[in-house]
Order: sequence, then structure tokens, then C-alpha cells
Amino acid sequence: MIESFYAADYFQLTELQNFIMKTFNNTLEENCTENYSPELLSKFAAKFPLSEDNIFLNLLVEAVAVIPLNNIEFGRLSIAGLQYLLSCTNEKKNPFATPEYEVFRYSAILAAKQVSNDAHKTLMERLPTFEQIEKVVDSAQVDNDDKLIINRQNVASELDPLVEYVDFIRIDGQILADIIEPLGIIPAKIILDVYRQKARLYKSELSNTRGIPITICSKYVWDESECGSNALIEDNGKIVYL
Repeated sequence: MIESFYAADYFQLTELQNFIMKTFNNTLEENCTENYSPELLSKFAAKFPLSEDNIFLNLLVEAVAVIPLNNIEFGRLSIAGLQYLLSCTNEKKNPFATPEYEVFRYSAILAAKQVSNDAHKTLMERLPTFEQIEKVVDSAQVDNDDKLIINRQNVASELDPLVEYVDFIRIDGQILADIIEPLGIIPAKIILDVYRQKARLYKSELSNTRGIPITICSKYVWDESECGSNALIEDNGKIVYL
């Protein structure tokens, strides 16, 4: 599909381009449980340079952005694909389904997976999901100090292209201090700058999710009559834009 789109673009076949994009959108709508947009975005990133003016890239990014990263199995979205996703949604007011801590978590674990199975396993253990953290009264109670990260510097190097697109200011300060900073895979200057920025902000000033945060629920649906006028509900109550 990607190659066909670019062939149509090269030969300036506008109608064919529109047909390909329409087909892609229809496929997403008809097969919402089998969304292959992460694989397509990875394939795009491997073949073509990043360009925010690219219509098909924007479609892919929009499709992946509304999938919680925790729902995308490791191996489906490449580091380059993730970089495209984070770059195109950074400081943009577009729907996004993943809290920023989970963005960092997914990025770090994906980077570790490129290094070794041991590094991947350790990061999985040291980076609990946001849901798991919320169940713990104090994030300092997360027991991870004794789990050494194998090839820490290699993990940091793999993670480096993604770090600039992670909006750390959106991550809770206690999570930064108790979970992220001790990993030693983020430059100290970045962590220090975030602490300084947080000192100047009220906690309520910034959402923990970039763009327009959305809530996705597959088991339950939202009652439109009870959500108020500021909530936009789509997909029969499964997706809510807050």
C-alpha cells in the first residue's frame, strides 16, 4: 500500500492517491480489532524520510496515535516508526491515547529489546505500567533498585533518538524521581531541566497525556447523556475525547 501510494505520488496520479487513502480509512473502520497501522508506519519509516506534509504519513500517525501503546505488542512498531509517531504528535493538538509515562516506558523497553533479552527483561521489571503504579500508594515502594540494567549505555544509545520527543514535564515528579531517574538511561541534564520546569508549574496546569487525551474502553461504553458537553464520543461509546 505504501509503495503504491508513492508510485501514485511520483506519477502525480491524484485520483489513485485518494483511492489508496480512502481504502486505508475504510479498512481501519471495518477492521478496528485488526489494526495494522503500527506495521505500516514502521514500514513507512524504513523506506521514506519524515515529512509532516505527507498526507499518508499523517493518516498513519493518526491511526496509531489513538491506540494505547500498551496495546501494541513489541515487534509491531519499530523504533523509527515510534520516532515518527512521537515527532508528529509532539506539541500538537491531536487525539492521543497514551499517557506520557507510558510513552517513555514503551520507548525504553523497545530500546532495550534492541540490545538484549536480558536488558529487555530488566526494563520490563523496572518500569511498571501506569495502572500498576496507581495501585501503589507511593511509587518509591516499587522494588527495582537491585535489578541491574545489562548494557545500560547501549540501551541509552538506542533510546537517544526518542528522548527528545518524550515530554517528560507531563510525567509525575515522583515517578521521575523514584522510577525513571534511577534507571540511569536519561541524561542528567534533561532530568534536571524537567525538575526546574516543574518547580515553576502548578500540577493542574498540564495534562499527563500529550495532544487531546482520549480514553478507550473495549469492555464498557460511555453514556453520552452523562458525559457533558465537553466530551466527544465516537465508535459507539468506546472512544472518548475529553
